[in-house]
Amino acid sequence: MFGKNISIDTAAIGTIALIFILDAVDGYVARRTHTTSLFGAVFDIAADRIIENVFWIYFAVNDIIHFWMPIVVLTRGFTTDAIRSFAISNDNTPFEMMTRRWTRALTSSRISRFISGASKMCAFCAMAVLHMLQSYELFPQHLETIQTGTHILAITAVVICLLRGVPVLMEGI
Repeated sequence: MFGKNISIDTAAIGTIALIFILDAVDGYVARRTHTTSLFGAVFDIAADRIIENVFWIYFAVNDIIHFWMPIVVLTRGFTTDAIRSFAISNDNTPFEMMTRRWTRALTSSRISRFISGASKMCAFCAMAVLHMLQSYELFPQHLETIQTGTHILAITAVVICLLRGVPVLMEGI
């Protein structure tokens, strides 16, 4: 639907932000009310992966970002999820497998989760805005600057994704 109607595109950009905000609220409420579960943790990660991978692939296919970005993110996701499956087989949530203080801080602390989610939300919203501007040929005089900013946000999100994957690999070893 993207690129067909500016009103729908604008609503889609708001929806992208809303998806990430509601995901954060869901996690916060589950932890706050002590209603977390192994199923909830696994389901949340799977839902996040599906949504994020669709965004990464969509924007790469539409030449908004370089194709190496979804390849890196998908590879990191498959690798960390495979390692986490061992934790699940021992009835641990993916975050409970983290035994070292620094690995827990990088993967499951509130600040780490916030930075990760915020970086992806900003990157995906920026990608959507750039796609919309290109589709409707809006603000052509600012397009190069917006494209550079979008690429910086996307690269930042990829780097944060990789950094948060390192502790899973370390604990998996």
